Amino acid sequence: MKMFLKAIDRMNELLGKAISFLIIPLIIVILYEIVLRYFFNNPTIWAFEVSQMIYGVFIILTGGFLQQRGGHVNVDLLYNRFKPRTRAIINLFTWLFFFAFSGTILVKGWELAWESFLFRESGATVFNPPIYPIKMMIPLGALLLLLQGLAKYILDIKTAITGKEETL
Repeated sequence: MKMFLKAIDRMNELLGKAISFLIIPLIIVILYEIVLRYFFNNPTIWAFEVSQMIYGVFIILTGGFLQQRGGHVNVDLLYNRFKPRTRAIINLFTWLFFFAFSGTILVKGWELAWESFLFRESGATVFNPPIYPIKMMIPLGALLLLLQGLAKYILDIKTAITGKEETL
């Protein structure tokens, strides 16, 4: 079991670090648009959509990485004062909301992505880029997030039972 959990952690870590490099082309596209628009009065027809697509993929695929790092929003005014067992029990309850949300994103995201793929959906602008590859990232990102959540959930079960903070 521990090997499976470590594999999930490692996968999200590697993917998160790799995807973080998408910031570089995002910056290049935005700077290119700024230079053309404001210095040459010649804006592109593609920079806005391409930057949205890059950023969308970045956000969607780094959810699991952020979950692995404990980077999602957490109300910790009192939470950090509790013992590990109490925190784990609270987490076990809140994980139910997480799984409901992430599961819905996975199912509905897959339906949306599949329909988009079947129709080879493209943008409704002059640039007209294919959108379906980007929409296929939604269920993938939700799956990565769910897997990482499952790994954390299992660790919280162990912590709730033993009272010792479980880590990988």
